[in-house]
Amino acid sequence: MSHDTEDAQQQSGLLGEILQGLSQDRKELPPKLFYDADGSTLFDKITTLAAYYPSKTEASIMRQNVDEMAACIGAEALLIEFGSGVSEKTRILLDHLDDLAGYVPVDISAEHLEAAAESLRAAYPDLEILPLAADFSRQLDIPTPRRKPRKRVLYFAGSSLGNFHPTQARDFLARMRRGAGAEGSVLIGIDMVKDKAVLERAYDDPQGVTRAFNLNMLRRINREFDADFDLSAFEHRACYEEGLQRIEMHLVSQKRQKVKLGASTFDFVEGESILTECSYKWTQESFRALAERAGLRAEKVWADEKGWFNLQYLVPMR
Repeated sequence: MSHDTEDAQQQSGLLGEILQGLSQDRKELPPKLFYDADGSTLFDKITTLAAYYPSKTEASIMRQNVDEMAACIGAEALLIEFGSGVSEKTRILLDHLDDLAGYVPVDISAEHLEAAAESLRAAYPDLEILPLAADFSRQLDIPTPRRKPRKRVLYFAGSSLGNFHPTQARDFLARMRRGAGAEGSVLIGIDMVKDKAVLERAYDDPQGVTRAFNLNMLRRINREFDADFDLSAFEHRACYEEGLQRIEMHLVSQKRQKVKLGASTFDFVEGESILTECSYKWTQESFRALAERAGLRAEKVWADEKGWFNLQYLVPMR
């Protein structure tokens, strides 16, 4: 299949998800829409903000425990990273893994991914780097490195597992387990339940970067799918739903309006919102139960002093 055909199929599938989401009683859009080139750049900026604790906390955990993590991964592994972005935190690992069979960064933004891969090749000239531009929520065809790996390690940094609803998260973890194989493993970042004010500030920063990130989703739909969203008529809102233990991000219509998307038209009333992201948070107990339902168990857990974030090394249950 040619890249053009594959890209056309991906766009057609994405359009179908958009139309389905906007047709529901409670409108929503898939979070994968965030990550065009502009959105990926904005997210990279979000991770540097003082209010956005996950990236800084996770990086600190990695720096303090990287020797143990490297020992768990071991020699001759194929490291496969989902949602790799600029692979910044991954460099902490790569600096301590000197005998990898290869590194496969997977990201939905091809332009962003290729730039990151070129930077990594310059920094790690002896490491085979095999970037894969793909939607990691779907089945992947992982590239084969020249050296036969001893095992696969699937790395999922940040708190992105929280973007899946619980049943989806279980299914995704089960697919990671199958992708890793019987001898493989999963290294995953988990955002923990914490104070509501801390969570809401992280997803609605004072600088307005997350607002721009959220609204960029509508700009992308306008550009790629012939829509006429008026960005000035929607506002960003982030709220923590304690009963569901999740942050919700919304785009709220500021007036009664109609939006055209290709041949379809969608009506909005004032105050109606589009749910653009859910980010579930976990306790040790709730995540352990989720992982076990997916056939995985934690062999190692690394946390920060406040207990705000975990990195967990998961292996298949025997």
